[in-house]
Amino acid sequence: MTVNGSKPKFAMYWAASCGGCEIAVLNTHEKILDVDANFDVVFWPVAMDAKYKDVEAMEDGSILLTLFNGGIRNDENEHLAKLLRRKSQIMVSFGSCACEGCIPGLANLSPVGDIVHAAYNTITTDNPNEIYPRISYDVPEGELHIPKLAKVLRPLDLVVDVDCYMPGCPPESHQIAAVIDLVIKVVKGEAELPPKGSVIGAGDSTVCDECPRARNVKSIKEFKRIQDIAPVDPDLCLLEQGIPCNGPATRSGCNARCPAVGAQCIGCYGPAEGVMDYGARLITAFSSVIDANTTEEIDRILDGIPDPTGQVYRFNLAGSLLKANRDAWKVK
Repeated sequence: MTVNGSKPKFAMYWAASCGGCEIAVLNTHEKILDVDANFDVVFWPVAMDAKYKDVEAMEDGSILLTLFNGGIRNDENEHLAKLLRRKSQIMVSFGSCACEGCIPGLANLSPVGDIVHAAYNTITTDNPNEIYPRISYDVPEGELHIPKLAKVLRPLDLVVDVDCYMPGCPPESHQIAAVIDLVIKVVKGEAELPPKGSVIGAGDSTVCDECPRARNVKSIKEFKRIQDIAPVDPDLCLLEQGIPCNGPATRSGCNARCPAVGAQCIGCYGPAEGVMDYGARLITAFSSVIDANTTEEIDRILDGIPDPTGQVYRFNLAGSLLKANRDAWKVK
């Protein structure tokens, strides 16, 4: 691992994301000082002033570690992903958006034209002149170029080669701190990086395995919204109470924070180890607890999940076997 006798360089970038991953890094509190003490932070748009041209001028491979969060939604995202991959020795797909598409990936259910229409020409949008974004604008300073939306959002590893994955929306701060410690030890020659393609900062089982709630293999006759149950049993598995909890398919690493306090898991840590398609695994888990004898009864129970796609692919559609609605690939 090359560091050229000086502090190794560190970069962090956000693409199609919300900024929560940056907040999670800051939530490591004093651990962030270890990053400053052991790394030369050369590119981190949310925290420092740096230009793309500064990165372009760096030698290939000169950045030791890049944490890349956000999916690839437009041509600017793709350009920065390829640029930072070329400049970085270690590229980490950081957070759910980069690993599997996350909430922005749900836009893959619709063609780009429908997405733009919803943003600029609906009853809740004040746009009387029906102004739509264009690829370029003439302004007094010259020509302004606007990033072009891709037909679908892609996870990072569908665009560039990725060394490690760190899931979570956002990754838990204690997991980030542990990964920071690991990388520092690697730099000092006190540890080795995990094999290429490894998931870091997370467990290798499911949220259910971390959850303190009791599982009694109880069948259910209906799915319910958690706010419609009064009271929620504080000790019993939420799924066995008819609450659609995503724990059976979701990777561990969060200490089951949501189920532990009475909120169902929504799947932000992505598919558990060995799960090929998150939605398919979750549908299997839900089916296993349904007590029904007829097709009509099954339909009635499933009607208790008002948004099935959002339930089983909220964080994972872009990274699933489906990846997108086929209509999303159409020019519209």
